[in-house]
Amino acid sequence: MFAVTATQTDPDNPLAGLTLGERPEPATPDGWTTVTVRAAALNHHDLWTLKGVGIRQDRLPIVLGCDAAGVDEDGNEVIVHAVIGAGADETLDPKRSLLSEVHDGTFAERVAVPRRNLVPKPAALSFEQAACLPTAWLTAYRMLFDKAELQPGSTVLVQGAGGGVATALIALGRAGGYRVWATSRSADKRERARELGADQVFETGARLPERVDAVMETVGQATWDHSLKSLKPGGRIVVSGATSGAAPPADLNRVFFLQLAVVGSTMGTRDQLGRLAVFLEQTGVRPVIDRTLPLAEARDGFAALAEGDVFGKIVFTP
Repeated sequence: MFAVTATQTDPDNPLAGLTLGERPEPATPDGWTTVTVRAAALNHHDLWTLKGVGIRQDRLPIVLGCDAAGVDEDGNEVIVHAVIGAGADETLDPKRSLLSEVHDGTFAERVAVPRRNLVPKPAALSFEQAACLPTAWLTAYRMLFDKAELQPGSTVLVQGAGGGVATALIALGRAGGYRVWATSRSADKRERARELGADQVFETGARLPERVDAVMETVGQATWDHSLKSLKPGGRIVVSGATSGAAPPADLNRVFFLQLAVVGSTMGTRDQLGRLAVFLEQTGVRPVIDRTLPLAEARDGFAALAEGDVFGKIVFTP
């Protein structure tokens, strides 16, 4: 079968290890099944893998990709939950992994996954839209509706509008009844964030009209100081990524004096993925897709993501 594979890692030139070509059909252990992939979405995780972050060298070569929607062996349209783990909350399993870390991922014509990882795809969602949900949109859903502990009408600041998680946060937050503010260095991305549902948009680091109830943080070091200073007393930052660096000054005096909460959030459960799919079906919210490319042109998508030239998700179709 045709697949997109990481054959080597290079922190300075990640695309050097990106290989497109034939791979063996996936094996299916007991309790696993095969999904014919109709669409798969690209994530920063895939770039990090090519840089050598979070992947053991003895796992290479490995098929990349966490996210997919497709058809199972019984002909059902399904979404693939990307977290391979046990328990009611798979993300808390210390032995958990994502597809493409230990097991071959979704950038292929077919992918093997545990049967418990399949979620019904609503007919109202296209395969391309559904493929965006398991990583970026599920991460955003959990941040907003689980970890943030907010009531509708609260004000939420989304740092770094443009990325997959950030665009999901804006769209979901608007649909959930929050007042959503967003930041970006790019004037074009600020305007697109406004079109997506942000009430107000600001340059990165700009002084806000008032402090907010919560900050959704995926950028990390570059925006951390601004995130802390933007919070009301008793507010909270929900952190699900640190693309600009993971070790900013903590400013602990501000944290304890204003009783701020810093909460980590990673992915989401299979049940939350199912509820997210229903939420989109009921509200009419749909993932923002930057571009859809044939899997054979995956290198172009990786290059665009590496350059930051995206707004929303890049989707591949085998």
